[in-house]
Amino acid sequence: MPTSSEPSESAGPAAYSASSAGSARAPSGRAAPRVRARVPARVLTVAGSDSGGGAGIQADLKTMLAFGVHGMSVLTAVTAQNSRGVQGTWELPVEAVRAQYRSVVDDIGVQAVKTGMLASAALVETVAGLLAGTDAPVVVDPVGVSKHGDPLLAASALDSVRKRLLPAATVATPNLDEVAQLTGVEVRDEDGMRRAAGAVLGFGPRWVLIKGGHLPGDAVDLLTDGGEEHWLRAPRHDNRHTHGTGCTLASAIAAGLGSGQGVLEAVVAAKEYVTGAIAAGFPLGGGIGPVDHAWRFR
Repeated sequence: MPTSSEPSESAGPAAYSASSAGSARAPSGRAAPRVRARVPARVLTVAGSDSGGGAGIQADLKTMLAFGVHGMSVLTAVTAQNSRGVQGTWELPVEAVRAQYRSVVDDIGVQAVKTGMLASAALVETVAGLLAGTDAPVVVDPVGVSKHGDPLLAASALDSVRKRLLPAATVATPNLDEVAQLTGVEVRDEDGMRRAAGAVLGFGPRWVLIKGGHLPGDAVDLLTDGGEEHWLRAPRHDNRHTHGTGCTLASAIAAGLGSGQGVLEAVVAAKEYVTGAIAAGFPLGGGIGPVDHAWRFR
């Protein structure tokens, strides 16, 4: 039987290691107390840049900071982007993407990875190969189009996403447009979300989160591994400033997994966070503004 889970407050990252820091002199001249330096969980985003700061790498790193983890990045593409849309896209060479990834993973290490905009089949294949050799949970956000409808993934890359990237995912987080791109399933109701989840799971991710935000009524998402089924519901906020929701949600899930949470716990906490960020979304420029990644601190 399906179960229902309501968003709850996240307790924040749980996994820290500690080491002693050097002492310093207080302004009075007395020795300041020794402080133990905390090393937060390390989470890597592999995604494109949004020059407007609402989505992509910029949204990912803001979200990771909000969850108290150390965010790191592998840039896959540069976009000229603002509140009105995407004016230009330039993908980075495969060699640059591979070098960034190896630089971070081989020295610093990672406890979770999130993927976003990968643009081309060559980049999808490269990133999938890198993930295959990384022992960490992976959140795949199969970004296909921007909030404004601009294409961010070449049609020729869809087969690589299905065959190489999705099998590497601990959790895949497609929205309804991306579901249609990947599976051909057109979702119009909650029964359609269940069919869509089965179709995406057929490509190999351990879990899939079907995001039903484009359906009428409450904002409902379906999290399932094909056995367990969890319907996550939140009130729909009357706010058009929702740029970056998908990137934010996937990054929040990765932050939770990197901090040692289980999949359901991480997804519930991420849903609660992004619901608040949507409610606090604000206008920028003349188009669709971003969600507020710092809503908990204002």
